[in-house]
Amino acid sequence: MVGPVLPGRPGNLTADQEVKLQELWTATLRVFGVPALDRLEDAEEQQAGSGTATPDKKLKKKKHSMFRRHKDDDDDGASTDQEDKYGQSKEYQQVIATQDPEKLRNAFWSMVKHDHPDGLLLRFLRARKWDVHNALVMLIATMNWRMKDMNVDDDIMKKGEGQAVADSSSNNAAVKREAEDFLAQLRLGKSFLRGTDREGRPMCFVRVRLHRQGEQSESSLERYTVYTIETARLLLAPHVDTAAVVFDMTGFSMANMDYAPVKFMIKCFEANYPESLGVVLVHKAPWIFQSIWNIIKGWLDPVVASKVHFTKNIEELERFVEKSHIIKELGGNDPWEYEYVEPRASENEKLSDESTRQRLINERRTVVKEYERTTQEWVAGSQDRATLQQRRNDLAERLRSGYWQLDPYLRARSLYDRIGMIRKGGLIQYYGEPKTPNGPKPLVASPQDGLRPTEPRADDVD
Repeated sequence: MVGPVLPGRPGNLTADQEVKLQELWTATLRVFGVPALDRLEDAEEQQAGSGTATPDKKLKKKKHSMFRRHKDDDDDGASTDQEDKYGQSKEYQQVIATQDPEKLRNAFWSMVKHDHPDGLLLRFLRARKWDVHNALVMLIATMNWRMKDMNVDDDIMKKGEGQAVADSSSNNAAVKREAEDFLAQLRLGKSFLRGTDREGRPMCFVRVRLHRQGEQSESSLERYTVYTIETARLLLAPHVDTAAVVFDMTGFSMANMDYAPVKFMIKCFEANYPESLGVVLVHKAPWIFQSIWNIIKGWLDPVVASKVHFTKNIEELERFVEKSHIIKELGGNDPWEYEYVEPRASENEKLSDESTRQRLINERRTVVKEYERTTQEWVAGSQDRATLQQRRNDLAERLRSGYWQLDPYLRARSLYDRIGMIRKGGLIQYYGEPKTPNGPKPLVASPQDGLRPTEPRADDVD
């Protein structure tokens, strides 16, 4: 059986949480410049040849006035969070003042990918303890970070490993160095995705001993980190919306310690990928790491820090990961070993198919507009909310399946596509038979599949 939907996720919201979600949608669509529901109705009337609104329409306008932007709105962007750790309030103000709303909207729907749109917004709400304004500030700052700071979708994921191979032969020394540094980390297997923990969460293993300060540029380390996180996001499913990170500290020495990439990773998870970590396992940390941990712990949000667990041996690791899913390298029974498979010359041909990509993008935009319109109706309560919510869920499913059709025209193939972990249509296969795009298969399907929990773990519940 599929495990229960965790609290604060689509399908398991309290009445108050649903109201908060509706408020965030209202604020988000307003920032994105989406026309208010009454304006859409006026436009439809004009297109139909009617220049006057009926009395019923006038009543609806009053009811939908919550979507309008008033001059006296408290929209100065000042966060009520006393600890704006990453300066997102100031960034929010700058973005609202200077950024094209349509670009923010496109960045949001690009980040949604195969996720449920409600699920993405709920991550920001949970991260900001259901404070709508603070969640909006965090969301808009993240969209700006994806567009301007990291160029996540139009550079890192679009160019991927294949372009890095091409750039490694560039005559431009800077381009060549960045590509070589990026590829070096992949070829080393500094980190990799493999299997699921006891809660069905995809696991990312980080072999800390393979990192040496100064061997790769800071920018290539950051690119590699974002690339790994974004690839891991493709493994998430509606009922498995967080990941497990295992830091293998075997053979760790002070030569492996590098605070800059640690700080960047923390910022990513706390500021730009909220509520994405289910558990962090620090395995076989030597005694010299204790003083380092005391420093790092001081940088962490208490909620993130609470997800960190230390394991000293295979028995302690088995509390979180069944032995059949622990790789042999760590003393488990999974015989899989990391081996980097180089990009194939023709694997990204679909990235050049502009006509098909544009057709699929246009189809997705149509569904997005319908989702936004239905969301406005859902917030306004203009029809039966249960019916509207079902329609929204149906549209979210169309967005999910449509994304996987579009994916090869937007994203360069990764190692995990080449080895068959990520398959056509969003099927994920770690071992045994592929899982469905909606999550792990029933427990009886295969002893190798990631097992679903019968009860939610404290790590995933806020």
